[in-house]
Amino acid sequence: MDRRTVLKAGVATAGTLAMPAYLRAQSNRKLSILTWNIADQEALFKEEFADFQKTNPGVEIEWLDKKGPDLPAFYQTQLVAGTAPDIIDLQGELWVEWAANGALLDLTPYLQKEPELIKLYNPDYMSSFVYDKKNYLIPFYISKTLLYYNKIMFKEAGLSGPPTSFDELITFSQAMAKGEKTGFITLNFDWLYWPLMKMNGIELLTPDMKKPAFNTPQMIAVLDRLAKATESGGINKIAWTGRWVEPNGAFAGGNVGMLHAHSASYFFVKGQGRWINPETLGAVQTPGGWSTPTNHGFAISKTSKNPDLAFALVKHMTGTKWATRLAEIRRVLTANIEADKAGLASVQAEDALAHAVLQTQLEQTDKMTGNWPLPNDAQIKDAFWPEIQNAVLGRKDAKTALADAERAVTRVMRRS
Repeated sequence: MDRRTVLKAGVATAGTLAMPAYLRAQSNRKLSILTWNIADQEALFKEEFADFQKTNPGVEIEWLDKKGPDLPAFYQTQLVAGTAPDIIDLQGELWVEWAANGALLDLTPYLQKEPELIKLYNPDYMSSFVYDKKNYLIPFYISKTLLYYNKIMFKEAGLSGPPTSFDELITFSQAMAKGEKTGFITLNFDWLYWPLMKMNGIELLTPDMKKPAFNTPQMIAVLDRLAKATESGGINKIAWTGRWVEPNGAFAGGNVGMLHAHSASYFFVKGQGRWINPETLGAVQTPGGWSTPTNHGFAISKTSKNPDLAFALVKHMTGTKWATRLAEIRRVLTANIEADKAGLASVQAEDALAHAVLQTQLEQTDKMTGNWPLPNDAQIKDAFWPEIQNAVLGRKDAKTALADAERAVTRVMRRS
């Protein structure tokens, strides 16, 4: 986690802690930007900042990158200290709490002044950054869940293609469970497992987002099936206990039939799984087309002394030119429509399987779930998830676990 300062000449100095205080005091054309675990793109950022400085002479840009576990706490500390960076890269729904608490700048007026700007981005991804009818982020890069499946294990089990329903997902999982082999695994953090519920018509909260809505006979039945499949080996227990490395690593080992994860998992899994190629790995939408996004977007701190300049830099970095470069270099999608077309065309020539994975990210974007704009999102997760774990791991029966989860979530909602 190095501080990188890009000065007027556009030269980056890595490893320095910060710009000297006397230089900061002399500059009223200075921007600071905090990114989320993307230090590998230092060369690209140097180019982007230098290009921005050509049209904004005298601007100084200070860049800091933090790994995921460290960034939220660091940003909160800076907010309290009154030294929050002008621009921050936020993932998932973390931004909502800061937006609700007044830490982030409402970007709606900027978008209203430039109506053509919003047309650059996929409207479904763009709408996921709206809270209280106000837009707080601009898409940086995007990712949503899909279903990967091991074609070798499918063939061995006599299965001709991926599941198209929850019933088939469970049935196929059981069909592939044999010895050390299991049929299904999912990532479970940040509501990434919620498509399993949504494909069964289950909602987390009531439409007004004020009360729990999940404690239903349908949810009890779903948890019962998940628990039985887990006990029998159809579902790998790591689905409910791991986070990132463990479930992705288990699937890469070649002994799990299906993995429900977002597109970023592909590159992790491929790096560990020698068996993976277009003939052995499939990538499709989850049954019902439901997915949970875990997007990155740029927000501007409300305390920024140069909000107009900060927005100009965000617009610069997410515009077609530089979004295209990011898509091509890092093999991600950006929600910038033209950039993603170019990025997909680039990756198709190099990696047909990666292209198939990324193509799912632009399909059925109107069916994203688990991305509710809740200021108390983290607290609700902490109240809800332990009881779901209890149910699927057989520690409690589903009815009891759901009743306990409902009470816990209700307490959180009442405190809000």
